[in-house]
Amino acid sequence: MERLSGLDAAFLSLESPAAHMHVMSVAVIDGSEAPDFDFGRVREHILERLPLIKPFRRRLVNVPFGLHYPVWVEDPFFDIDYHLQRSAIPAPGTPEQLAEFAAGVAGRPLDRDRPLWEMYYVEGLEGGRVGLISKIHHSAIDGLSGVDIMAHLFDLEANPAPRLDVAIAADWEPDHVPNDAELLGHAMVSMLRQPVRMARTAIKMMGPATKIVQRVRGGSNKAGLPLTAPKLAMNGMITPHRKIAFASVQLSEVKRVKDVFGVKLNDVVLAITTGAMRQYLDNRGELPDRPLIASVPTSVRTEEQKNTMGNRVSSLFASLPVHLADPMDRLHHIHEAMLDAKDMHDEVGASTLQDLAELASPAMLSSVMRMVTSLKLSDRFGTAIHNAVISNVPGPPFPLYIAGARMVALHPLGPIFDGAALNLTVISYLDSIDFGFLGCRELMPDLDDLANLVEASFSELVKLADAITAPTPSAPATTRKRRAIAESVPTPSPRTEASKPTFTKATGAKSTGGLSRVSPRSSP
Repeated sequence: MERLSGLDAAFLSLESPAAHMHVMSVAVIDGSEAPDFDFGRVREHILERLPLIKPFRRRLVNVPFGLHYPVWVEDPFFDIDYHLQRSAIPAPGTPEQLAEFAAGVAGRPLDRDRPLWEMYYVEGLEGGRVGLISKIHHSAIDGLSGVDIMAHLFDLEANPAPRLDVAIAADWEPDHVPNDAELLGHAMVSMLRQPVRMARTAIKMMGPATKIVQRVRGGSNKAGLPLTAPKLAMNGMITPHRKIAFASVQLSEVKRVKDVFGVKLNDVVLAITTGAMRQYLDNRGELPDRPLIASVPTSVRTEEQKNTMGNRVSSLFASLPVHLADPMDRLHHIHEAMLDAKDMHDEVGASTLQDLAELASPAMLSSVMRMVTSLKLSDRFGTAIHNAVISNVPGPPFPLYIAGARMVALHPLGPIFDGAALNLTVISYLDSIDFGFLGCRELMPDLDDLANLVEASFSELVKLADAITAPTPSAPATTRKRRAIAESVPTPSPRTEASKPTFTKATGAKSTGGLSRVSPRSSP
């Protein structure tokens, strides 16, 4: 038995009939070189790995009256056939059809009486490939723990040797399911400590809050700030219906752009997104005269917290300058703003979000969310807290296999909320950066258009990098100007990187990726 943290419980309490707090991924699997690859083999494979993946075998037990956070227990009635389902899409099996199927999966909440995950084996894709759609509640995992799950579920080769960790973990038994009296007893003990925790958190917040106020008043801050976002059509009350779209760009080219301009890889990803958002909003007649504000989840998971359930995340706010026409100016703005955003995040403290979440009871959070929904507060205010959520998760640079078949693409998907109907989650895999767009169908029915603009936005940055590095005797004036701007971008100072995935391999695989791989514009 393991109690949820305040942040994990918050993802349960924030859930509503329209806002589903699960995270998803859409993988494309090529079984052409695995002749015995089929649904039965995948089912057997997942059952074998089940002991390694705690969220797959644990379910929630709620404390009576919502007095304390729920607990996880090993489910004594686990049934793999409820969680793993076989489906198919009709010919021709395009990426758009796979995205539409995934949108239907995204629009349905998970059953809280069972372990909070589902997986769909989707046949019928072009080229005989298979889609593997997974859905897990955010209360159980964050981005990096999701990558850890991949490390347990996938192999580094098609025919791996038997894994020792599987044999060791196979010897487990279901937990004792606590009764109401036991749950209430633990809750009362914890509630007695609540005033002390509140006082400690308040004292801890005083210093960072003062520093942030001074930074903002001093006018030196370029980071995005919540409640300063322009109000767009996507920043209204959402419905349960979802729209999903995919895009991909070449990782090696993103790294080249990063190196040419002396910025972070995440800066380039945000610049690609900003360029696509600028054209998308302009096409809709909604282009604002100031930056968008994006919430960017940030992992604070330590080495000791690897392979543990739950969330170890914080968040910072990115300024996306869609009002700037020049892609170089946008990249420069993002680079500077993200440095300030990280400084502000460091001043606040990595554990602040978790500390604050520990002060709110599940019953209180649920009541607040019901009030927000019933009063439609997101539609009433003239500004938005933020415009969208953008998450970037590092993935493995070498191929992964499941049940002998090779994964050729992976598109992650995150949840959306009232007031922010767009989630963009990005992961690197092989020589590709795969984008997963998830939006509210009613507020963003043209989400495909946004995904289709990613390639053009990235091409702008590649062309600028080409112009700067071109070995010409005398560069044109415009090229000299852009080179001067590029050289003015400061080299980022060393910073602590997020925890890397637990995949390891001696040598990377040969690149298979490109701009057209598993995008809405081509077959997977």
